[in-house]
Amino acid sequence: MTTSPASRREIFAWALYDFANSGYTTVVLTAVFNAYFVSVIAGGAQWGTFAWTFTLSISYAIVMILGPWLGAWADSRAQKKRGLAWATAVCTLATALLATTGPNGLLWAALLVICSNVAYALGENFCAGFLPELAQGKDIAKVSAFGWSIGYLGGLLALGISLALVQGLRARGADAQGYVGAAMVAVAALYALAALPMLFFVRERSQPTGRAPTFSALIAHLKSSLQTVRSYTELQRFMVCALFYQAGVAVVITLAAVYAEAALGFKTEDTIKMLIVVNVTAAIGAALFGVLQDRFGHRQTIAFVLMIWLLGISVLALKTDRVGFWIAANLAGIALGACQSGGRALVGYLAPPDRLAEFYGVWGMYTRGAAILGPLTYGAITWATGGNHRLAMLLTGGFFIVAFVLLRRVDVEAGRARISSPTVSSR
Repeated sequence: MTTSPASRREIFAWALYDFANSGYTTVVLTAVFNAYFVSVIAGGAQWGTFAWTFTLSISYAIVMILGPWLGAWADSRAQKKRGLAWATAVCTLATALLATTGPNGLLWAALLVICSNVAYALGENFCAGFLPELAQGKDIAKVSAFGWSIGYLGGLLALGISLALVQGLRARGADAQGYVGAAMVAVAALYALAALPMLFFVRERSQPTGRAPTFSALIAHLKSSLQTVRSYTELQRFMVCALFYQAGVAVVITLAAVYAEAALGFKTEDTIKMLIVVNVTAAIGAALFGVLQDRFGHRQTIAFVLMIWLLGISVLALKTDRVGFWIAANLAGIALGACQSGGRALVGYLAPPDRLAEFYGVWGMYTRGAAILGPLTYGAITWATGGNHRLAMLLTGGFFIVAFVLLRRVDVEAGRARISSPTVSSR
Protein backbone atom coordinates (compact mmCIF):
# COMPACT_ATOMS: atom_id res chain seq x y z
CA MET A 1 0.00 0.00 0.00
CA THR A 2 1.21 3.50 -0.83
CA THR A 3 2.14 5.51 2.24
CA SER A 4 1.82 8.99 0.70
CA PRO A 5 -0.06 11.19 3.17
CA ALA A 6 -3.62 12.19 2.44
CA SER A 7 -4.37 15.82 1.73
CA ARG A 8 -6.95 17.77 3.69
CA ARG A 9 -9.09 17.85 0.57
CA GLU A 10 -9.09 14.05 0.41
CA ILE A 11 -9.99 13.69 4.07
CA PHE A 12 -12.79 16.22 3.72
CA ALA A 13 -14.07 14.53 0.54
CA TRP A 14 -14.02 11.17 2.33
CA ALA A 15 -15.94 12.65 5.27
CA LEU A 16 -18.52 14.09 2.88
CA TYR A 17 -19.56 10.55 2.00
CA ASP A 18 -20.72 10.17 5.60
CA PHE A 19 -22.56 13.45 5.04
CA ALA A 20 -24.14 11.96 1.91
CA ASN A 21 -25.37 8.63 3.22
CA SER A 22 -26.50 9.86 6.64
CA GLY A 23 -29.57 11.37 5.04
CA TYR A 24 -30.63 7.90 3.94
CA THR A 25 -30.33 6.32 7.39
CA THR A 26 -31.82 9.32 9.18
CA VAL A 27 -34.88 9.90 6.99
CA VAL A 28 -35.56 6.45 5.52
CA LEU A 29 -34.60 4.12 8.38
CA THR A 30 -35.04 6.33 11.46
CA ALA A 31 -37.38 9.28 11.09
CA VAL A 32 -39.92 9.10 8.28
CA PHE A 33 -40.22 6.04 6.06
CA ASN A 34 -40.11 3.45 8.86
CA ALA A 35 -43.16 4.97 10.59
CA TYR A 36 -44.85 5.42 7.19
CA PHE A 37 -44.20 1.75 6.41
CA VAL A 38 -45.80 0.59 9.67
CA SER A 39 -48.75 2.99 9.80
CA VAL A 40 -49.66 3.44 6.10
CA ILE A 41 -48.17 0.63 4.00
CA ALA A 42 -48.87 -2.04 6.67
CA GLY A 43 -52.09 -0.28 7.66
CA GLY A 44 -51.16 0.00 11.36
CA ALA A 45 -51.49 -3.76 11.88
CA GLN A 46 -49.98 -5.31 15.02
CA TRP A 47 -47.56 -7.20 12.80
CA GLY A 48 -46.48 -3.97 11.08
CA THR A 49 -43.40 -3.39 13.23
CA PHE A 50 -42.33 -7.00 12.76
CA ALA A 51 -42.86 -6.68 8.98
CA TRP A 52 -40.56 -3.64 8.96
CA THR A 53 -37.84 -5.34 11.01
CA PHE A 54 -38.16 -8.54 8.97
CA THR A 55 -37.68 -6.56 5.75
CA LEU A 56 -34.55 -4.94 7.15
CA SER A 57 -33.33 -8.33 8.37
CA ILE A 58 -33.46 -9.73 4.84
CA SER A 59 -31.35 -6.84 3.58
CA TYR A 60 -28.80 -7.26 6.35
CA ALA A 61 -28.59 -11.01 5.75
CA ILE A 62 -27.71 -10.29 2.12
CA VAL A 63 -25.00 -7.87 3.23
CA MET A 64 -23.61 -10.42 5.68
CA ILE A 65 -23.01 -12.78 2.78
CA LEU A 66 -21.88 -10.30 0.13
CA GLY A 67 -19.87 -7.90 2.31
CA PRO A 68 -16.72 -9.96 2.95
CA TRP A 69 -16.67 -11.35 -0.59
CA LEU A 70 -17.01 -7.93 -2.22
CA GLY A 71 -14.44 -6.58 0.23
CA ALA A 72 -12.00 -9.27 -0.90
CA TRP A 73 -12.79 -8.44 -4.52
CA ALA A 74 -12.02 -4.77 -3.82
CA ASP A 75 -8.72 -5.70 -2.15
CA SER A 76 -7.64 -7.98 -4.98
CA ARG A 77 -8.43 -5.45 -7.70
CA ALA A 78 -7.81 -2.23 -5.72
CA GLN A 79 -11.33 -1.22 -6.74
CA LYS A 80 -12.96 0.06 -3.57
CA LYS A 81 -13.98 3.25 -5.36
CA ARG A 82 -15.61 1.37 -8.21
CA GLY A 83 -17.65 -0.68 -5.77
CA LEU A 84 -18.56 2.49 -3.90
CA ALA A 85 -19.81 4.16 -7.10
CA TRP A 86 -22.10 1.23 -7.95
CA ALA A 87 -23.45 1.03 -4.40
CA THR A 88 -24.19 4.76 -4.41
CA ALA A 89 -26.04 4.59 -7.72
CA VAL A 90 -28.24 1.68 -6.66
CA CYS A 91 -29.05 3.15 -3.25
CA THR A 92 -30.03 6.58 -4.58
CA LEU A 93 -32.20 5.13 -7.35
CA ALA A 94 -34.04 2.74 -5.02
CA THR A 95 -34.51 5.52 -2.46
CA ALA A 96 -36.09 7.80 -5.07
CA LEU A 97 -38.43 4.98 -6.10
CA LEU A 98 -39.72 4.74 -2.52
CA ALA A 99 -41.83 7.73 -3.54
CA THR A 100 -43.99 5.31 -5.54
CA THR A 101 -44.99 3.22 -2.50
CA GLY A 102 -48.34 3.41 -0.74
CA PRO A 103 -51.17 1.41 0.87
CA ASN A 104 -51.54 -2.16 -0.38
CA GLY A 105 -48.02 -2.05 -1.81
CA LEU A 106 -46.19 -3.96 0.92
CA LEU A 107 -44.12 -6.23 -1.34
CA TRP A 108 -43.00 -3.39 -3.64
CA ALA A 109 -42.02 -1.24 -0.67
CA ALA A 110 -40.17 -4.12 0.96
CA LEU A 111 -38.24 -4.84 -2.25
CA LEU A 112 -37.13 -1.22 -2.57
CA VAL A 113 -36.10 -1.04 1.07
CA ILE A 114 -34.05 -4.21 0.67
CA CYS A 115 -32.32 -2.92 -2.50
CA SER A 116 -31.58 0.52 -1.07
CA ASN A 117 -30.38 -0.76 2.30
CA VAL A 118 -28.13 -3.45 0.81
CA ALA A 119 -26.51 -0.85 -1.45
CA TYR A 120 -26.19 1.64 1.42
CA ALA A 121 -24.51 -0.94 3.67
CA LEU A 122 -22.08 -2.13 1.00
CA GLY A 123 -21.20 1.48 0.21
CA GLU A 124 -20.54 2.09 3.89
CA ASN A 125 -18.16 -0.88 3.93
CA PHE A 126 -16.26 0.34 0.87
CA CYS A 127 -16.02 3.86 2.30
CA ALA A 128 -14.74 2.57 5.66
CA GLY A 129 -12.02 0.65 3.81
CA PHE A 130 -10.41 3.97 2.85
CA LEU A 131 -10.06 5.14 6.47
CA PRO A 132 -6.73 3.47 7.37
CA GLU A 133 -5.30 4.70 4.05
CA LEU A 134 -6.14 8.29 4.94
CA ALA A 135 -5.19 8.21 8.64
CA GLN A 136 -2.47 6.31 10.45
CA GLY A 137 -2.04 5.12 14.03
CA LYS A 138 -3.24 7.50 16.70
CA ASP A 139 -5.03 9.81 14.23
CA ILE A 140 -7.44 7.19 12.93
CA ALA A 141 -10.07 7.81 15.61
CA LYS A 142 -9.99 11.57 14.98
CA VAL A 143 -10.53 11.18 11.26
CA SER A 144 -13.26 8.60 11.82
CA ALA A 145 -14.95 10.91 14.31
CA PHE A 146 -14.67 13.80 11.85
CA GLY A 147 -16.50 11.70 9.28
CA TRP A 148 -19.26 10.79 11.71
CA SER A 149 -19.62 14.42 12.81
CA ILE A 150 -19.94 15.62 9.22
CA GLY A 151 -22.35 12.75 8.69
CA TYR A 152 -24.69 14.03 11.35
CA LEU A 153 -24.68 17.42 9.68
CA GLY A 154 -25.83 15.64 6.53
CA GLY A 155 -28.56 13.98 8.55
CA LEU A 156 -29.57 17.37 9.92
CA LEU A 157 -29.83 18.85 6.44
CA ALA A 158 -31.89 15.90 5.20
CA LEU A 159 -34.19 16.19 8.22
CA GLY A 160 -34.57 19.92 7.71
CA ILE A 161 -35.50 19.46 4.06
CA SER A 162 -37.93 16.68 4.98
CA LEU A 163 -39.55 18.79 7.70
CA ALA A 164 -40.07 21.67 5.26
CA LEU A 165 -41.59 19.30 2.69
CA VAL A 166 -43.86 17.57 5.21
CA GLN A 167 -45.17 20.83 6.68
CA GLY A 168 -45.48 22.60 3.34
CA LEU A 169 -47.18 19.80 1.45
CA ARG A 170 -49.47 18.90 4.35
CA ALA A 171 -50.59 22.53 4.55
CA ARG A 172 -51.54 22.28 0.87
CA GLY A 173 -53.65 19.21 1.54
CA ALA A 174 -51.20 16.46 0.54
CA ASP A 175 -51.60 13.04 2.13
CA ALA A 176 -48.84 10.96 3.71
CA GLN A 177 -47.93 9.34 0.41
CA GLY A 178 -47.40 12.77 -1.13
CA TYR A 179 -45.16 14.36 1.49
CA VAL A 180 -43.24 11.16 2.33
CA GLY A 181 -42.64 10.57 -1.38
CA ALA A 182 -41.26 14.08 -1.80
CA ALA A 183 -38.91 13.52 1.14
CA MET A 184 -37.61 10.30 -0.43
CA VAL A 185 -36.75 12.03 -3.72
CA ALA A 186 -35.02 14.88 -1.87
CA VAL A 187 -32.93 12.47 0.22
CA ALA A 188 -31.85 10.54 -2.89
CA ALA A 189 -30.78 13.75 -4.64
CA LEU A 190 -28.81 14.97 -1.61
CA TYR A 191 -27.07 11.59 -1.32
CA ALA A 192 -26.02 11.59 -4.98
CA LEU A 193 -24.68 15.15 -4.96
CA ALA A 194 -22.76 14.92 -1.68
CA ALA A 195 -21.12 11.62 -2.73
CA LEU A 196 -19.43 13.16 -5.78
CA PRO A 197 -16.36 14.65 -3.96
CA MET A 198 -15.47 11.22 -2.55
CA LEU A 199 -15.72 9.63 -5.98
CA PHE A 200 -13.69 12.35 -7.70
CA PHE A 201 -11.01 13.41 -5.21
CA VAL A 202 -10.05 10.47 -2.94
CA ARG A 203 -7.25 8.33 -4.39
CA GLU A 204 -7.13 4.57 -4.22
CA ARG A 205 -3.82 3.96 -2.43
CA SER A 206 -4.02 0.18 -2.21
CA GLN A 207 -2.45 -2.02 -4.87
CA PRO A 208 -3.97 -5.12 -6.54
CA THR A 209 -3.13 -8.23 -4.52
CA GLY A 210 -4.21 -11.00 -6.88
CA ARG A 211 -7.12 -12.60 -8.67
CA ALA A 212 -10.57 -11.87 -7.29
CA PRO A 213 -12.60 -14.84 -6.03
CA THR A 214 -15.44 -16.04 -8.25
CA PHE A 215 -19.02 -15.92 -7.08
CA SER A 216 -19.03 -19.72 -6.78
CA ALA A 217 -16.29 -19.38 -4.16
CA LEU A 218 -18.37 -16.94 -2.07
CA ILE A 219 -19.26 -19.28 0.79
CA ALA A 220 -15.75 -20.73 0.99
CA HIS A 221 -14.26 -17.26 1.08
CA LEU A 222 -16.70 -16.17 3.77
CA LYS A 223 -15.58 -19.07 5.96
CA SER A 224 -11.95 -18.21 5.23
CA SER A 225 -12.49 -14.55 6.21
CA LEU A 226 -14.12 -15.55 9.49
CA GLN A 227 -11.33 -18.00 10.26
CA THR A 228 -8.71 -15.36 9.49
CA VAL A 229 -10.36 -12.85 11.81
CA ARG A 230 -10.37 -15.47 14.56
CA SER A 231 -6.58 -15.61 14.36
CA TYR A 232 -6.60 -11.96 15.47
CA THR A 233 -7.96 -12.72 18.93
CA GLU A 234 -8.56 -9.21 20.24
CA LEU A 235 -10.22 -8.05 17.02
CA GLN A 236 -12.48 -11.12 17.13
CA ARG A 237 -13.39 -10.42 20.74
CA PHE A 238 -14.25 -6.83 19.94
CA MET A 239 -16.41 -7.83 16.97
CA VAL A 240 -18.42 -10.19 19.19
CA CYS A 241 -18.79 -7.41 21.75
CA ALA A 242 -19.91 -5.04 19.00
CA LEU A 243 -22.47 -7.56 17.78
CA PHE A 244 -24.38 -7.04 21.02
CA TYR A 245 -24.10 -3.28 21.46
CA GLN A 246 -24.82 -2.71 17.78
CA ALA A 247 -27.98 -4.81 18.21
CA GLY A 248 -29.19 -2.25 20.74
CA VAL A 249 -28.06 0.64 18.58
CA ALA A 250 -29.93 -0.82 15.60
CA VAL A 251 -33.16 -0.83 17.60
CA VAL A 252 -32.84 2.89 18.29
CA ILE A 253 -31.87 3.74 14.71
CA THR A 254 -34.60 1.78 12.97
CA LEU A 255 -37.45 2.03 15.48
CA ALA A 256 -37.16 5.42 17.21
CA ALA A 257 -39.91 6.99 15.10
CA VAL A 258 -42.11 3.90 15.40
CA TYR A 259 -41.69 3.96 19.19
CA ALA A 260 -42.40 7.70 19.43
CA GLU A 261 -45.56 7.35 17.34
CA ALA A 262 -46.87 4.17 18.99
CA ALA A 263 -45.95 4.86 22.63
CA LEU A 264 -46.21 8.64 22.82
CA GLY A 265 -48.45 9.68 19.94
CA PHE A 266 -45.81 11.69 18.06
CA LYS A 267 -46.68 12.96 14.58
CA THR A 268 -44.20 13.00 11.68
CA GLU A 269 -43.28 16.63 12.35
CA ASP A 270 -42.70 15.90 16.05
CA THR A 271 -40.37 13.02 15.25
CA ILE A 272 -38.38 15.01 12.72
CA LYS A 273 -37.93 17.93 15.13
CA MET A 274 -36.78 15.56 17.86
CA LEU A 275 -34.29 13.88 15.55
CA ILE A 276 -32.92 17.23 14.39
CA VAL A 277 -31.91 17.92 17.99
CA VAL A 278 -30.61 14.36 18.44
CA ASN A 279 -28.41 14.71 15.35
CA VAL A 280 -26.77 17.77 16.91
CA THR A 281 -25.96 15.84 20.09
CA ALA A 282 -24.79 12.87 18.01
CA ALA A 283 -22.40 15.07 16.05
CA ILE A 284 -21.04 16.50 19.30
CA GLY A 285 -20.67 12.99 20.72
CA ALA A 286 -18.78 11.73 17.68
CA ALA A 287 -16.33 14.66 17.70
CA LEU A 288 -15.82 14.73 21.47
CA PHE A 289 -15.36 11.02 21.99
CA GLY A 290 -13.09 10.74 18.96
CA VAL A 291 -10.61 13.00 20.76
CA LEU A 292 -11.14 11.20 24.07
CA GLN A 293 -10.63 7.82 22.40
CA ASP A 294 -7.22 8.84 21.06
CA ARG A 295 -6.25 10.26 24.44
CA PHE A 296 -7.65 7.79 26.97
CA GLY A 297 -7.81 4.61 24.95
CA HIS A 298 -10.31 2.74 22.81
CA ARG A 299 -11.68 0.30 25.39
CA GLN A 300 -12.11 2.81 28.21
CA THR A 301 -13.95 5.27 25.97
CA ILE A 302 -16.29 2.67 24.48
CA ALA A 303 -17.06 1.31 27.96
CA PHE A 304 -18.10 4.78 29.11
CA VAL A 305 -20.29 5.15 26.03
CA LEU A 306 -22.03 1.85 26.80
CA MET A 307 -22.90 3.19 30.25
CA ILE A 308 -24.52 6.23 28.61
CA TRP A 309 -26.52 3.88 26.39
CA LEU A 310 -27.80 1.94 29.39
CA LEU A 311 -28.90 5.14 31.10
CA GLY A 312 -30.65 6.41 27.98
CA ILE A 313 -32.49 3.14 27.30
CA SER A 314 -33.63 2.95 30.94
CA VAL A 315 -35.07 6.47 30.86
CA LEU A 316 -36.67 5.82 27.46
CA ALA A 317 -38.44 2.67 28.63
CA LEU A 318 -39.48 3.81 32.11
CA LYS A 319 -40.50 7.45 31.65
CA THR A 320 -44.00 7.99 30.30
CA ASP A 321 -43.91 11.69 29.36
CA ARG A 322 -42.41 13.52 26.41
CA VAL A 323 -39.79 15.28 28.55
CA GLY A 324 -38.35 11.93 29.56
CA PHE A 325 -38.34 10.84 25.95
CA TRP A 326 -36.39 13.95 24.89
CA ILE A 327 -33.82 13.40 27.67
CA ALA A 328 -33.38 9.76 26.71
CA ALA A 329 -33.20 10.57 23.00
CA ASN A 330 -30.38 13.06 23.50
CA LEU A 331 -28.43 10.68 25.71
CA ALA A 332 -28.80 8.12 22.95
CA GLY A 333 -27.67 10.73 20.43
CA ILE A 334 -24.42 11.40 22.28
CA ALA A 335 -23.77 7.68 22.65
CA LEU A 336 -24.75 6.92 19.06
CA GLY A 337 -22.17 9.21 17.50
CA ALA A 338 -19.49 8.06 19.91
CA CYS A 339 -19.91 4.29 19.60
CA GLN A 340 -20.39 4.25 15.82
CA SER A 341 -17.26 6.28 15.24
CA GLY A 342 -15.29 4.49 17.95
CA GLY A 343 -16.10 1.01 16.70
CA ARG A 344 -15.09 1.82 13.12
CA ALA A 345 -11.81 3.34 14.31
CA LEU A 346 -10.95 0.39 16.57
CA VAL A 347 -11.43 -2.11 13.75
CA GLY A 348 -9.03 -0.10 11.58
CA TYR A 349 -6.58 0.03 14.50
CA LEU A 350 -6.60 -3.76 14.96
CA ALA A 351 -6.91 -4.96 11.34
CA PRO A 352 -3.91 -5.97 9.16
CA PRO A 353 -3.13 -3.23 6.59
CA ASP A 354 -3.19 -5.50 3.53
CA ARG A 355 -6.69 -6.88 4.22
CA LEU A 356 -8.56 -3.76 5.25
CA ALA A 357 -11.50 -3.97 2.85
CA GLU A 358 -11.96 -7.68 3.59
CA PHE A 359 -11.88 -7.17 7.37
CA TYR A 360 -14.22 -4.19 7.13
CA GLY A 361 -16.46 -6.52 5.14
CA VAL A 362 -16.40 -8.92 8.10
CA TRP A 363 -17.06 -5.98 10.41
CA GLY A 364 -20.02 -5.08 8.24
CA MET A 365 -21.22 -8.67 8.54
CA TYR A 366 -21.18 -8.43 12.34
CA THR A 367 -22.94 -5.06 12.39
CA ARG A 368 -25.58 -6.29 9.94
CA GLY A 369 -26.01 -9.41 12.06
CA ALA A 370 -26.63 -7.06 14.97
CA ALA A 371 -29.12 -5.14 12.85
CA ILE A 372 -31.02 -8.41 12.41
CA LEU A 373 -30.78 -9.51 16.04
CA GLY A 374 -31.85 -6.26 17.71
CA PRO A 375 -34.80 -4.98 15.63
CA LEU A 376 -36.16 -8.45 14.87
CA THR A 377 -36.20 -9.22 18.61
CA TYR A 378 -37.95 -5.91 19.25
CA GLY A 379 -40.50 -6.55 16.48
CA ALA A 380 -41.21 -10.07 17.73
CA ILE A 381 -41.78 -8.79 21.28
CA THR A 382 -44.21 -6.11 20.16
CA TRP A 383 -46.14 -8.60 18.02
CA ALA A 384 -46.24 -11.22 20.79
CA THR A 385 -47.37 -8.70 23.44
CA GLY A 386 -50.01 -6.95 21.32
CA GLY A 387 -47.91 -3.82 20.77
CA ASN A 388 -46.04 -3.36 24.09
CA HIS A 389 -43.26 -1.07 22.84
CA ARG A 390 -42.11 -0.11 26.33
CA LEU A 391 -41.31 -3.71 27.29
CA ALA A 392 -39.50 -4.22 23.99
CA MET A 393 -37.40 -1.11 24.60
CA LEU A 394 -36.59 -2.09 28.18
CA LEU A 395 -35.35 -5.51 27.08
CA THR A 396 -33.12 -3.79 24.52
CA GLY A 397 -30.94 -2.64 27.42
CA GLY A 398 -29.82 -6.23 27.89
CA PHE A 399 -27.77 -6.04 24.69
CA PHE A 400 -25.66 -3.24 26.17
CA ILE A 401 -25.13 -5.10 29.43
CA VAL A 402 -23.77 -8.15 27.58
CA ALA A 403 -21.53 -5.91 25.44
CA PHE A 404 -20.12 -4.18 28.53
CA VAL A 405 -19.13 -7.54 30.04
CA LEU A 406 -17.53 -8.76 26.79
CA LEU A 407 -15.59 -5.51 26.29
CA ARG A 408 -13.62 -6.15 29.48
CA ARG A 409 -11.93 -9.11 27.77
CA VAL A 410 -10.57 -7.04 24.86
CA ASP A 411 -6.85 -6.18 25.15
CA VAL A 412 -6.41 -3.44 22.57
CA GLU A 413 -2.64 -3.06 22.88
CA ALA A 414 -2.08 -6.80 22.53
CA GLY A 415 -4.19 -6.75 19.40
CA ARG A 416 -2.22 -3.84 17.97
CA ALA A 417 1.07 -5.60 18.73
CA ARG A 418 -0.22 -8.64 16.84
CA ILE A 419 -0.39 -6.73 13.53
CA SER A 420 2.63 -4.53 14.22
CA SER A 421 5.07 -7.39 14.74
CA PRO A 422 7.42 -7.75 11.74
CA THR A 423 7.55 -11.51 12.32
CA VAL A 424 3.82 -11.96 11.87
CA SER A 425 2.25 -12.17 8.44
CA SER A 426 -1.40 -11.47 7.93
CA ARG A 427 -1.50 -13.93 5.05
